[in-house]
Amino acid sequence: MGPNEISLAERLGHGPNAKLLIVNCDDLGSSRSSNSSVYTALRRGTASSATLMVPCPWARDAARMYMGEDIGVHLTLTSEWDTYRWAPITHSPSLLDGDGGFPRTIEDVWDHADVDEVRKECRAQIERAILWGFDVTHLDAHMGTLQLKAEFFDVYLDMAVEFDLPLRMVGASGEQGIGFPYRRLAAEEGIVFTDHLVFCPVGARQTIERTMQSLRPGVTEVLLHPAVDSDELRSSHADWEKRVDDDALLRENSFQKMIEESGAQLISYRALRALQRS
Repeated sequence: MGPNEISLAERLGHGPNAKLLIVNCDDLGSSRSSNSSVYTALRRGTASSATLMVPCPWARDAARMYMGEDIGVHLTLTSEWDTYRWAPITHSPSLLDGDGGFPRTIEDVWDHADVDEVRKECRAQIERAILWGFDVTHLDAHMGTLQLKAEFFDVYLDMAVEFDLPLRMVGASGEQGIGFPYRRLAAEEGIVFTDHLVFCPVGARQTIERTMQSLRPGVTEVLLHPAVDSDELRSSHADWEKRVDDDALLRENSFQKMIEESGAQLISYRALRALQRS
């Protein structure tokens, strides 16, 4: 940022050195266990945002539970679990693997997906969330499928422009490795995105603790994948213990204390969307 540029925090009405934090819960709709955990965190105020996996079997249940919370669309082109599968809602042939669902890996998507069918599927997922009644606040992409390869990022950016929504954006430090200037391309289209994205694996406790101890000024997004313990979750998700720990972290008083001690103020993607649309 140049010396005369106005920071994102200032554009949002805060001071230039403000620390603003989005705590996002990914994978809403992926299981009943996730739905229960994510909405609890949003309604308690420990999380400020979440993203919905529209093609998943429990997405309609998430829509039934919705009460106006800050929800974006977690654009989904992969189905990574061995025994629990979901498929494209457009039934696009290039987005199916031999098992009747989306491919299990992003490399498989990149190798076989027709970009026009990717665009059709992404648009359909956003439109379905809107049809279900969600006031969609932003977009991101499950497993990074749309963020990490140029021709797929084109679709990601097109959807943000078409629906006038902010994007989850990988940090600037990744541009050299990924190989194209995704942040500049989005900014040139008027898309708003956070200053910092902290990559948090499933089971985010240690990463978030480290982040809070050295939180930088500006807008930072951290993400968790919380779910309550259940037989369903244990049967379907190989990483179920880490998801249950993300749920536990969000329920602990120490989590809110950690945020307070960092000097951060929680905000949601709705604030970024309002800025973009202004």
